[in-house]
Amino acid sequence: MSEHGWESNAGVADVVASLRAARRIALFTHLKPDGDAVGSTLALARALVRMGKVATPVYLEPWSARFDAIVGATDVIHERAGWEEDARVRDADLVLVCDTGSWGQIAGARAFVEARRDRVVIIDHHAHGDGEMAAMRLIDTVAAAACEIAAKVCCGLLGVEAVRMPVDVGEALYLGISTDTGWFRYSNTTRATMMLAADLIAAGVRANELYQAVEQSDTEGRVRLIGRAVEGMEILDDGALALMTVRQKDLRECGASLDEAGGLTDLPQMIGSVRVVAVLIEQEDGTTKISLRSKAEAPGMTDVVDVNKAAQTLGGGGHKHAAGARLDVGVDAARGRVLAAIEGEM
Repeated sequence: MSEHGWESNAGVADVVASLRAARRIALFTHLKPDGDAVGSTLALARALVRMGKVATPVYLEPWSARFDAIVGATDVIHERAGWEEDARVRDADLVLVCDTGSWGQIAGARAFVEARRDRVVIIDHHAHGDGEMAAMRLIDTVAAAACEIAAKVCCGLLGVEAVRMPVDVGEALYLGISTDTGWFRYSNTTRATMMLAADLIAAGVRANELYQAVEQSDTEGRVRLIGRAVEGMEILDDGALALMTVRQKDLRECGASLDEAGGLTDLPQMIGSVRVVAVLIEQEDGTTKISLRSKAEAPGMTDVVDVNKAAQTLGGGGHKHAAGARLDVGVDAARGRVLAAIEGEM
């Protein structure tokens, strides 16, 4: 992954000024959009629409059905062929890329974005990316989520403090910061994260309802898949490494969809000895999606594993304690490569 120019070259005020000057804005995020991807693009689009702009989020791949209620009636382009010819996107004055800065993560939109690099803005919190993607980059690797950065931009656009954020904008922001911090359990949660969450709740976000919609709306198939994954879990390296594998066969037999295979990395971390978790998920085309997690520093813990470095050796990336990659091989072939990458960091 190229890191050419992967640093901020603009502040919040610069991004706000660019967005204010634009009339049509197309928003993109990474493949397999998670809560932070959906939340950051939705929040910014909703803020821009409130200003009278034409702001259109484009999602090239499906999101989890858990996010349907939050997206609601917001006008988005979702898994639609020919999106490039939609006038709202084709004629955009500015392109905003959220929660990623990697060409590989916007694969289907690369040609579109590359042709407009002089009017592309990135808002991201990841440690690595392809800086040449955008003329303007607002990157904060300390931020717990892209939504933490997007919140500052939304405040600037709307001329309000977070505590006065419109509820529909605040709800999208809360979705991103809550899911990217594991509902405020992960080590990336900071005082600033908690203060923003408190302000958004004060603004009218119903945190309990959002949690219920996102985390307590699973299907029977997903719960059965969780059981299957736990049953087949491997514990390696004297208990320090947990490996789960989900195959297409498992999805069919459990009655679960591919997007319901997400979020499995939390379960093995309940085991005291486990320091690293790897989940391998067989995709419909036979390739493998890899999710890596490691426990953060804690009293008595030594040799914390940087899974971002492991993911980079596999062509992916992310954060120190949460990263991922995709391999163009099946899960059996991927297993050895993943284990080698992890063991190289342990």
